[in-house]
Amino acid sequence: MSEQEKFFVVVNPTLDEHVALDRAIITAQLMTPRPKIYVFVAIDHDSVDMSPDNQNIYRNTDWFDEQIHSPLKAAGLDYQIEISWSDHWQKAIMQSAKKVGATRIIIRAGKLKSSSRFSFTENKWKLFKRAFCPVLLVRDGAAPARKVVLAAVNFQAIRDQQQRLNSNILARGSALAQSYGAEFHVVNAYLDSMLYPDRGRLAKETGLDSSNIHVVQGYTDEAIAKVAKAISADVVIIGTLGQTGVIKTLRGNTAERVISAVDVDVVVINSEYES
Repeated sequence: MSEQEKFFVVVNPTLDEHVALDRAIITAQLMTPRPKIYVFVAIDHDSVDMSPDNQNIYRNTDWFDEQIHSPLKAAGLDYQIEISWSDHWQKAIMQSAKKVGATRIIIRAGKLKSSSRFSFTENKWKLFKRAFCPVLLVRDGAAPARKVVLAAVNFQAIRDQQQRLNSNILARGSALAQSYGAEFHVVNAYLDSMLYPDRGRLAKETGLDSSNIHVVQGYTDEAIAKVAKAISADVVIIGTLGQTGVIKTLRGNTAERVISAVDVDVVVINSEYES
């Protein structure tokens, strides 16, 4: 990753804490060359109360100076701000991010629906499934360190789309680890011995030492969470199959369970992303 990256950071103007922007600034300061930051200010109408009685939908220039300009200027980063009034949040993000050639989209994961589970709006699922570049989901309260990167793959897969997704995940994970100067680990879950992945192939395709390859029996979300905790991973990379069609096909129950099971930032890559 010698070329300058372009971080596309989505900011919800109804909030006063912007964990995605904070993470983008911290991460940018760790990288050489430093990426350019594109701040996209927009509201997902599916998740925000848009009634005129909601005082948080009104913002003045002081708010922009304090919440966006000041931290970016203090960090000495090159940045640009764009404001969108579109009620098609996901489409507006995709169009604008593509226009500037974003190398990653950074958004806040949001709050847990319950004590142990996230529930994303359909707009967010569309973004995960259709994004042309990786999407970084930033967790509230997650540590900003970038010392250990964990990528989750499925080497039992036989479909071309899934195999392409594995390649995308490994390429992005390796590049991220390199850019951070972090350790790179890979995890592959399996349910029974009949589905045991080819460990030799894993070693060959990842180029990693055996100590950095984790083959764990169990459900995907539980296996990933177990390894992430054991190696103190700071970032987990997962994949989701890029699908089109009716909204129901966009849901990714496994991805949702994984995101809910770990307490660190998660990078979501779909099978259509070209590494």
